Amino acid sequence: MPRKPKTIPGPSRLSLILARLTQEPRPHLPNLKSLRLTYAYRNDHFGARHFVKEDLPRIRYANPTVDIQVDKKLKTKEETWKPEMVVELKNGTTHKLDIDGKWSTAIFHELMEISAGPWWQKWKRERAAAGEAASPPPPKPKTGAAAVLP
Repeated sequence: MPRKPKTIPGPSRLSLILARLTQEPRPHLPNLKSLRLTYAYRNDHFGARHFVKEDLPRIRYANPTVDIQVDKKLKTKEETWKPEMVVELKNGTTHKLDIDGKWSTAIFHELMEISAGPWWQKWKRERAAAGEAASPPPPKPKTGAAAVLP
């Protein structure tokens, strides 16, 4: 017979994943038809990579019928191309978002502005009324060696 643990076990891994997928604001995007992302496989485009890791699973969970394509390309140090996100709405319009140098939260909020609809504006107003920031903080200016190097 196995011994009983003396401590109370914490939340399971599955419950933590489910809590992350259903956290507020839930990215319900009724106007979104497809989403295409292109970014560097490594060494660049950090905001886009974090967006794919943190926010794209939440978008997929809330919108299972949306066509999502992620294209990770190999980029050498000599190449200079920017990451992009192409958003196609159900009414046929497409929006090309420049996501170069943006945080993943800024990319998420920009996508929500385009395709979420009126509930997103309501959610932002409720957050503002509660005294909480609805938009991501602006990026901090570079200091030290990062400010000098290209």
